[in-house]
Amino acid sequence: MAEKPSASSSQTLPNNGRSPTAQSKRRGTDDTDFDEYFIGPRDLDHHSKWPIFLRLHGSITPEMILPLLFVGGWSTMITCISKWVWNLGINQLLLTVLGFVVGLALSFRSSTAYERYNEGRKYWSQLTFVSQHLARLIWVHAEERHDDPVVGKKDLLAKISALNLIVAFAMALKHKLRFEPYTHYDDLQHLVGHLDTYAKTVSPPDLPSTYRNEDSTDGKSRQADQPTPSRKQSVFKTFGQFLGLPFAESNPRKLLKKSKSPLGNLPLEILSYISAYLKTVYDNETLKVSVYQTHSLNAVQTLNDVLTGTDRILNTPLPIAYSIAISQITWVYILILPFQLYKSLGWITIPASIFAAYIILGIALIGREIENPFGDDVNDLPLDAFCGQIRQDIDLIMSKPAPAPDAFLTSDDNEVLYPLSHLGGKAWADKSVEEIRAALGQKPRVHFKHTESEGVSAVKASDDV
Repeated sequence: MAEKPSASSSQTLPNNGRSPTAQSKRRGTDDTDFDEYFIGPRDLDHHSKWPIFLRLHGSITPEMILPLLFVGGWSTMITCISKWVWNLGINQLLLTVLGFVVGLALSFRSSTAYERYNEGRKYWSQLTFVSQHLARLIWVHAEERHDDPVVGKKDLLAKISALNLIVAFAMALKHKLRFEPYTHYDDLQHLVGHLDTYAKTVSPPDLPSTYRNEDSTDGKSRQADQPTPSRKQSVFKTFGQFLGLPFAESNPRKLLKKSKSPLGNLPLEILSYISAYLKTVYDNETLKVSVYQTHSLNAVQTLNDVLTGTDRILNTPLPIAYSIAISQITWVYILILPFQLYKSLGWITIPASIFAAYIILGIALIGREIENPFGDDVNDLPLDAFCGQIRQDIDLIMSKPAPAPDAFLTSDDNEVLYPLSHLGGKAWADKSVEEIRAALGQKPRVHFKHTESEGVSAVKASDDV
């Protein structure tokens, strides 16, 4: 029988043409490449000492280079013609009227985009909360039947697998929102490789057809020992995206369009497996308290709500009619600026037009930049960091057995009446209920800055007895 490849040796598909760890490696080095400087999302742990107005990481300035060069050339041409050939200056009344319309349009564009960005962040915050809640509920309240060592071990491994599925849901949701529909990503493969899902049975279109094959010995799918092909972009395309050229942008849905088989809905399929585990612990009565069952089902329902909510944000962009109209109104306003400014400013029309275009186009570009908050641009939500936090939190929950109350409630280090008393829980357990309640009655007096009462002094003195 062929040996099953380990997780570390399995071939995986990088995210968007690069390894998911590439960003973390980049952040750990000082020799940042020029193109990687503009890869996002932004590292929230990174502290820059540059003044904000001088920073380029996350700025829309690179995308405005070509538009501003065009506006500069256009305003220069209008100014030169007006100076030496024919005065093209017009009344500034149109500037006031159109300025109001442009301001209203840009305000609508920006507020709509930020609302989507903020709503996306709320969904991921909700996902973090529910993941922690469901993981803690399963780990603490699902019993392990260690009366039978074999059954107890099986229960423990089932709980670990269920908590891993919660992490897998977050990872799968991240990839789904970035139009990465497969399972061959090295932050996801080890979490869902054992599940029977639609995405698992489909090979990515840019991988060799023999990337996955059937093992004749057990019928299970094995990964071939072939290198993952490079998906690096050409220099022209990379530079075009850096400058914000529309024809250089890749279609984010190309992997979906190239698929010749159903890709399914991986996060939803993972929820089905989580629900199947919950049904098992209900049936075998290892999670038999009804309120815990209700909470766990509500948690799965909330995860489903996060899935549909983020999908709604992703697939409901601003109507194209609005986008086209706002873009046209903005550019018409910018192109007629030199005509209206020449009479008052003369040669200063050129820098004034460029500066006005920078403000107007900048606001418009920011709205477009954050409209889809789930991508991998610098200003998008740091989904990798969110998923990493969920993974760390769940690993933290699993790192120790469920706490036993007797172990920490009666500990000598448990100063139950601090700052009134430094005695531990075991010492107070030897006192009467009347003494404990009398001490509690004196505890509020400790927080006043006046002279201690006799009762407070008596309790503190008892610590030395």
